[in-house]
Amino acid sequence: MDIRILDKSDAPLYQQLRLSSLKASPDAFGSTFEREAGFTLETVEERIKPTKDKFVLGVFDAKGMLVGMVAFMRESGMKTAHKGNVYGMYVAPEMRGKGLGKLLMLELLIRAKACDGLEQVNLTVVSQNGGAKKLYESVGFEVYGVERNALKFNGQYFDEEMMVLKL
Repeated sequence: MDIRILDKSDAPLYQQLRLSSLKASPDAFGSTFEREAGFTLETVEERIKPTKDKFVLGVFDAKGMLVGMVAFMRESGMKTAHKGNVYGMYVAPEMRGKGLGKLLMLELLIRAKACDGLEQVNLTVVSQNGGAKKLYESVGFEVYGVERNALKFNGQYFDEEMMVLKL
C-alpha cells in the first residue's frame, strides 16, 4: 500500500473513487453523486491541488488503484487559522477491515502537525456511522457536540457528531 498526497494527475482516479463513495454511502457526505458527476476534470484537478494548507491523501493498492482517500483543509481566517478540518474520508468497501482508514488518518495527522500554529483538527461524522466514529476515536478524536438534522437526504434527517483532536 502506498499513501501519498494526490496531485492533478490523480484527478481521474480521485473522481472515480469520489463518485463511488457518494453512490455507496450517500448519507455519509454533505455532497451528492448528482452534483459531483457533473464536475469537469479541471474542477476536480483544482479541488485536489495541494497547497501548504490543503491536501488530499490517497492510498493505492499494489495495482496502483486508488482505494481510499481523505482531505485536510486548514481554516483561513485570522481568528480560525489555528484549526484544520478533515473531509471526505472514504475507503472502498472491498478494502475495509485492513487498517487503511487508520493509516490515512495517522498520515493526515502527521502532516497536519507540521502546519505551523495549527492547534486542533475538527471533523464531523454521521451519528449512525459507528465504524467511522470508532476509527476517529482510535486516533484520538473526541466528540464535543451533536448537530441534530445536520443532513437531509431523500426526506430523511441525519445527525452529525462534531469531533476534535487537540494537537
